[in-house]
Amino acid sequence: MRFNVSEEEIKKAKWPHDLFLINLIFNHILMFAAFLSASSLWQWVILVPIASLLILTYTLWRARRSVAVDSWYVMCHWQICRRRSKLFIGMILLMLVAMATVLLVSGGEPGPQQIALAGAAVLPTMVMVLVLIILETESLDDARKGRVPDNVAERFPQGRYASSED
Repeated sequence: MRFNVSEEEIKKAKWPHDLFLINLIFNHILMFAAFLSASSLWQWVILVPIASLLILTYTLWRARRSVAVDSWYVMCHWQICRRRSKLFIGMILLMLVAMATVLLVSGGEPGPQQIALAGAAVLPTMVMVLVLIILETESLDDARKGRVPDNVAERFPQGRYASSED
């Protein structure tokens, strides 16, 4: 659905999508690849999950706060990112459980097969990152054009969540 919103609301509604895309593209793809490819920087790869955890935690906190402080339109866009952040966290946890299981079954000293299996656990997460990049890019475009997906508008009825700014 398309809504008549101010430039200020559009700017505020774009922020959660920009933040989520920064986490996915800059942090999970570019920084991870840079740290792993530079032989002297591979120890810094730990910064990727730390930065991601901080960004995802902020997104979840800010989406919760958005219900009380933002206009309905801005709040809806925070809720879109909240839902996708939870999905991403779930995917990362699933990947970590799969990797830990492979390492535990190998007895702590993984061989080439166990390393390959643990690496295969990363593949669904990588696919999820690409899917989320596509979805967030579309949501960012929606935010720019004053749109809220129908399912989000139905889940958060405008009269119930609207702040005094509406």
